[in-house]
Amino acid sequence: MKYRRLGKTELDVSVVGVGTWQFGGDWGKDYTQKEVDDILYRAKELGINLIDTAECYGPHHMSENFIGDFISRDRREDWVIASKFGHQWHDHWTNAWGVDQIRVQLEESLKALRTDYIDLYQFHSGSDEVFDNDELWTMLDKQVQAGKIRNLGISIGSNDNLHQTSKASELNAKAIQVVYNRLDQKPEERVFPSCQEQDLGVLARVPLASGYLSGKYKPGAVFNDNVRKGRERQEIDEKLQLVTEIQKNEVPEGVDMASWALAWCLKHPAVSCVIPGCKSPEQVEANARAADLEL
Repeated sequence: MKYRRLGKTELDVSVVGVGTWQFGGDWGKDYTQKEVDDILYRAKELGINLIDTAECYGPHHMSENFIGDFISRDRREDWVIASKFGHQWHDHWTNAWGVDQIRVQLEESLKALRTDYIDLYQFHSGSDEVFDNDELWTMLDKQVQAGKIRNLGISIGSNDNLHQTSKASELNAKAIQVVYNRLDQKPEERVFPSCQEQDLGVLARVPLASGYLSGKYKPGAVFNDNVRKGRERQEIDEKLQLVTEIQKNEVPEGVDMASWALAWCLKHPAVSCVIPGCKSPEQVEANARAADLEL
């Protein structure tokens, strides 16, 4: 495994992390604690040290609870835990951008994660209107001073949101999370240059383009999970047709496409870490191989 400095956070993170939206059940599989343990133990064996999660990944902090149960039986200091705020999923899913609501979210996330601090606490894909709330960032800065948050970050909803990216340093945010993959290179135009200028860490989310770049699917594939099943048939087939062409023309013979797709993201100097989801220890292994691929 290779490691990169996550911007001004002073954290050295594995270039491949573990995204955990899937633990909440939205990607067509319900997890047990043992399955989560097996994934995270294998990740640790491979040198992966960053876990990315969110309060809204599954009802009642489901993803965070799985991670917290695991962390409580492992060495907390070996992990960089990144979580997010701004939404709630208890009895139903809602936005929750009030300052008091976010203060409660932080406490609930700390409890679910069984930890006294979160290494990177990220504004989660909110509008510019809720982002430009000085009271919110003042409250968060106090939580940093109290030691409950080690570093602040911004997970931008639009991968071309220069407004939020450009204000990061002013707000003491030290990392940007953004959608970036071979099918979606928009951040290279404005977001990445701003990140490099400010020395911000970059977490590349959806690096496998919602699984399209895994190489497992062909045009006509049908998805039943909550995330992809509502997408337009034409959009899915156009992307999968492009993936077929990429696999034929760009992926070296004998190289797993998922590993290649992650390594493709990592070749950009702005990217600190990719955070693909994984459904099994075997997928963790395939993801980790990206660290050793030179493109």
